[in-house]
Amino acid sequence: QVQLDESGGGLVQAGGSLRLSCTPHDRTFRVYAMAWFRQAPGKEREFVAYIRSNGHVTYYADSVKGRFTISRNDAENTVYLQMNSLQPEDTAAYYCANYRSDSVYRISSYDYWGQGTQVTVSS
Repeated sequence: QVQLDESGGGLVQAGGSLRLSCTPHDRTFRVYAMAWFRQAPGKEREFVAYIRSNGHVTYYADSVKGRFTISRNDAENTVYLQMNSLQPEDTAAYYCANYRSDSVYRISSYDYWGQGTQVTVSS
């Protein structure tokens, strides 16, 4: 079992920004294709963004396009999620996940998950 560590969550006012980070707890595990999901209270976990191992292919949920950017630093073995223009509806626990196979939008396509980092956006 591989543990992924997320950080960077917090409380921010609407319109503000946060940057989330995800790195394997075991530094010998190399991150390749990765994604961010989020889950708000009482709602299902939903796809946010995906980045392929080469870093040149990314996908985003329509709700975050133009505001969020997923990126990676292979030297640091870390994947980031830059979140700008945050809105109260972005409030959720954010999870990074290691892609395994099939559709990048499905939870079942990911094998390892982090514990989540909370993002709260006040109005």
